[in-house]
Amino acid sequence: MEVIYDRPTQYRIAAIGGGTGLSTLLRGLKNYSENLTAIVTVADDGGGSGKIREDFGILPPGDIRNCILALANAEPVMQQVLQYRFKEGYLKGQSFGNLLIAAMTDLCGGFLLGVKQISNVLAVTGKVLPVSLDNISLCARLKNGTIVEGESRIPMVQQEEKSPIEEVFIKPADAKALPEAIDAINNAQCIVMGPGSLYTSILPNLMLEEVRNAILCSKALKIYIANVMTQPGETTGYTLKDHIDALIRHGGGEKLIDAVIVNNSVPPPSILDRYLNENSVPVLYRQENESIGYAVIEDDLLDYSSGYIRHNPRKLAKKVVELIESGLR
Repeated sequence: MEVIYDRPTQYRIAAIGGGTGLSTLLRGLKNYSENLTAIVTVADDGGGSGKIREDFGILPPGDIRNCILALANAEPVMQQVLQYRFKEGYLKGQSFGNLLIAAMTDLCGGFLLGVKQISNVLAVTGKVLPVSLDNISLCARLKNGTIVEGESRIPMVQQEEKSPIEEVFIKPADAKALPEAIDAINNAQCIVMGPGSLYTSILPNLMLEEVRNAILCSKALKIYIANVMTQPGETTGYTLKDHIDALIRHGGGEKLIDAVIVNNSVPPPSILDRYLNENSVPVLYRQENESIGYAVIEDDLLDYSSGYIRHNPRKLAKKVVELIESGLR
């Protein structure tokens, strides 16, 4: 593992989100500090995670699994095993890592204890924490008044109804945040939100009042990392300002963030055209047309070597650390 900065620096960073975006960021940040805490949404109810949640009555493990693997110092073969998805039978499509978390939850007598034990076994850099231990369901209200319940249904119904998302909320509304997650936010030098699906990976965390208030009251540097592309079913047609406005509106006010990191490069047409055909376009900062109201840091942050448009973990983490060291606050 490449160590870019001396480990004694040990920046205290709380990274909040879910999906592939958060794990991408963590993969880069672990090169700069061991004092990382990933605070992960538990609203997922689709795919393998949804099946595990339904069958075993535990929190959805998928996003937790991805973050653990991003921070793990395990042999490549172990990483492959944990990401392995069964191809046949009643386990078809299920991840072995999800099953391991379910088994460890039972053995250790609780989801949090199971996650901690797996993190120990895989020599995880920092901590991976669920944002809550409550059984949370994510809901959305569309502009036409339609209410959608279930994280996995929101993008599908949004596209069927052709009506933008007005707001998201959780059930139960009084769900409690994990105390360790709040402690991590309170003690952080830097709080990072994103990248990731705006309405289904980032905002579900902010729907917990304790999380929202802890971020608003924090003196840490607070960064929002914008997605590189808009997401059909969630942010179709959104500008960078639209993303920020939704974040601030749900997050309780302008003190939620101090700075925004956004990619400023465009991938080659051979890759981009596939996204454009699905009505997904780059999220870029149009300075001449957008009054953001925050410090906006732009750079080439793309990685499309896999054929998909993603953030480059190393470039993204470097930009976060540069912001911390610049003394923006």
